[in-house]
Amino acid sequence: MKVEIDENSGFCFGVVNAIAKAEEELQQGELYCIGDIVHNNLEVDRLKGLGLRTIDHEAFADLRDCRVLFRAHGEPPSSYALAEKNNIEVIDASCPVVLNLQQKIRAAYERVKANGGQIVIYGKRGHAEVNGLVAQTNGEALVVEREEDLNEIDFSRLVILFSQTTKSLDGFKRIEELVRACARGGVEVNDTICRKVANRIPQLREFAVRHDVVLFVSGEKSSNGKQLFAVCREANPRTYFVQGVADLSDEMFEGAESVGISGATSTPRWVMEEIKNAVI
Repeated sequence: MKVEIDENSGFCFGVVNAIAKAEEELQQGELYCIGDIVHNNLEVDRLKGLGLRTIDHEAFADLRDCRVLFRAHGEPPSSYALAEKNNIEVIDASCPVVLNLQQKIRAAYERVKANGGQIVIYGKRGHAEVNGLVAQTNGEALVVEREEDLNEIDFSRLVILFSQTTKSLDGFKRIEELVRACARGGVEVNDTICRKVANRIPQLREFAVRHDVVLFVSGEKSSNGKQLFAVCREANPRTYFVQGVADLSDEMFEGAESVGISGATSTPRWVMEEIKNAVI
């Protein structure tokens, strides 16, 4: 049976950078990280074994005189201020794409807050990246996840639209179309989707149809994983969501001559390699 790993799958640059920084810093001793460094339990457990301690913002507020990694999702300004106050050394692994977006949103907010303009972000409410983006506007930005949320926008005011970097390009275009149709006070659209992530969708569709069976590898917490799995299953109904070798079963491969293995931007290459070896 032919088994192929999707060469376009796996960690994006931001995650690769964050993990590399964590591994480097862990050589010097204990290191904290606010939230899971990546939405993949197997990789989180691997780094935990090296000494990485995952904490939440509440625990972060109690830390003093230590080192804390800011993961690729980015952090709000309050985290930087708290680190300085408590003599915490920040190992900043924020993705450059996310940092650039934070700066754009902050600049737009400062420009229009006095004349009633509003910042609207297409993204997942409560997502770490989105929380950091909203914080650039003193919490005033409106987050829309789906079309129904557009009812919360005051279209008599200027709307400045942004997107979480990992959202679907098609979804953003649909939201843009609806916002433009409703806007009475003007609209400014900023396409801030990371193309490295967005381009995965057409690549994944092409990969999925080449194989009899596709194993899509992702952690359950990964928003990107859920999105790409849905794309993959639409292209190939014999697509299975797996987190690791333990999720494999013989029934998945009945009658299959070709198996493709792909994964989310939070999926480690070593996990896909383990699965490939188990299938072979």
